[in-house]
Amino acid sequence: MSGDNLDALGQIAEGALLGAAVEPAHGGKGDNGPGDGPEGGSACPNCGAAVSGIFCSHCGQKAQLHRTLSAFWHDLIHGALHFDGKLWRTLPLLAWKPGELTRRYIEGQRARFVSPMAIFLFSVFLMFAVFQVAGISAPTDIGVPGTAGQQFEKMSEQVDAEIAGLEEEISELPESDPSRDELLADLTEAREAKRGLERGTDILTEESGSMTMNVTGIESIDQGIVQKWRDNPGLMLYKLQNNFYKFSFLLIPLSIPSVWLLFFWKRRFKAYDHAIFVTYSLAFMSLLFLVLSVLGVAGVPTEPLVLAGMIIPVIHIYRQLRGAYELSRRSAIWRTIALLFSILFGVSIPFLWILLMLGAF
Repeated sequence: MSGDNLDALGQIAEGALLGAAVEPAHGGKGDNGPGDGPEGGSACPNCGAAVSGIFCSHCGQKAQLHRTLSAFWHDLIHGALHFDGKLWRTLPLLAWKPGELTRRYIEGQRARFVSPMAIFLFSVFLMFAVFQVAGISAPTDIGVPGTAGQQFEKMSEQVDAEIAGLEEEISELPESDPSRDELLADLTEAREAKRGLERGTDILTEESGSMTMNVTGIESIDQGIVQKWRDNPGLMLYKLQNNFYKFSFLLIPLSIPSVWLLFFWKRRFKAYDHAIFVTYSLAFMSLLFLVLSVLGVAGVPTEPLVLAGMIIPVIHIYRQLRGAYELSRRSAIWRTIALLFSILFGVSIPFLWILLMLGAF
């Protein structure tokens, strides 16, 4: 197994365990199953309290413990991926009835569904892992400093050599040689190509020197970011990609104000409601992007995938808004449009600025 695949499996496990950390299983402590442990009336091995049932009434730990390898793998699968049924009850609703899922979770149906933060964390880490295995990543071969300039220089050297060879060949021919005119025409074309390369080099140098970026408004920092992009764009793209995975959770606090503005006059809906809405929505978008990317690698034509990537998120946001906030069609439509614009300008751009800042240091 390659190092990339091992890293990918590690990322899946890390995402699953992070999700499990914020998502307790049924009963709050997990289902250990049958095995060795104290009988009813014995002391709890965790806190020492008397146990009279299946669970300790003081700390919640299951009374019967197990110490077998199969039980270990059961705990890993159960605790990390929630194969007890929560995941399979959550995903269909997240895809087809996101508004119902959001509303039911807000109203207190927590034991039936995976929490929004748990499924969001797992989806992001799963996306990162699958992308590594599938080889979907930012290009790194453009990371050589001055790549475009070096290509112009190499081409210029080839043209210089061609010009020198033509001049030498022409000088050895007598004036009356009929092939001399053809060589002179070739020499004229080569010299014209040389002048074109020189103009291209001047334009490239001018554009590179005038490249500006206003991320922070502080000239020294912005120029530092520009310099890093100019020197090694491949490395900066790699940093952007990795920082997206690591700091994608910042999309949640960035998005909550956009949703709050749509309902700020409705006291029934609190910031907590908006946080649940946003996190479930981001989890779905991550899974959707993952599926579309894998289909693209598998050979599905790009056009229908791009079309699906544009239409499905809009429909999903509309359905989630309407169901979660119990809106009419008209109310859900205008809020969907407003939220899309807010996401584009009020969330995506600030998040990109943050990633640029993180990548520069």
